[in-house]
Amino acid sequence: MSNNGLQNVMIKTVDTDVVVLAVSMYAELNLNELWIEFGSGQNQVYYPIHILYKSLGPSRSRGLLFFHSFTGTEQTSYFANCRKKSAWTTWCNFDEVTETFIKLSFTPSLEDVKDAMPVLERFVVLMYDKTSNCLDVNSCRRNLFVKKGRAMDALPPTSAALLQHSFRAAYQAGHVWRQSLIAQQQLPPPENWGWKKAGESYIPHWTDLGEVAIALRELTKCSCNPEKGCSGRCKCAKAELTCTELCKCNGDCERD
Repeated sequence: MSNNGLQNVMIKTVDTDVVVLAVSMYAELNLNELWIEFGSGQNQVYYPIHILYKSLGPSRSRGLLFFHSFTGTEQTSYFANCRKKSAWTTWCNFDEVTETFIKLSFTPSLEDVKDAMPVLERFVVLMYDKTSNCLDVNSCRRNLFVKKGRAMDALPPTSAALLQHSFRAAYQAGHVWRQSLIAQQQLPPPENWGWKKAGESYIPHWTDLGEVAIALRELTKCSCNPEKGCSGRCKCAKAELTCTELCKCNGDCERD
């Protein structure tokens, strides 16, 4: 824009993605001031992007693309029971993830995403349980379900599902949005980036794991008193299953 002599620019939009892109790419525009006129009517507000950029700092602004895509947009899925505000708080308290966010915001490869998974998994763990010592989401899921009684729909995704989500987020942030200043984008094919072909369009490839409903019997747990042992009323016994650590008896029971 500065190549055309423009130094002060205002963009009108009702799309949050445009605000994020403006902050992340402000330094590349070489402007003195960049304003966003957001919303309409009584809900209209003005955002000074140049001030927001300086407030966040170069590093966090550069990593903003992947953070926004990763934590949920219209193009990528959201985390159940985790809002943007809690995700932002997690980022503020876990600055180690910043470099990863930056790398995945700049045309990453599939291997870059795979290499980033340990840090991303730890970030997701902290989003769901800020006091957790777990390093991976599968361990966190187990602890939240077994020890803290979290419902299935309040758990973080499995490691396999998170990998596919991370591919989609990196594709959207690091390839589609990163090239938003380029007239003719050169995008890699969506396959292998968390998408699969369905006719003439693409649908999310959620996970390589089987559906939980198929293995639902294995999630059966009883509430039998561990001191008295399990009896014929035991849910596991009725399902002809062995008690496990999911059960109140912790799997140490001796059935009558």
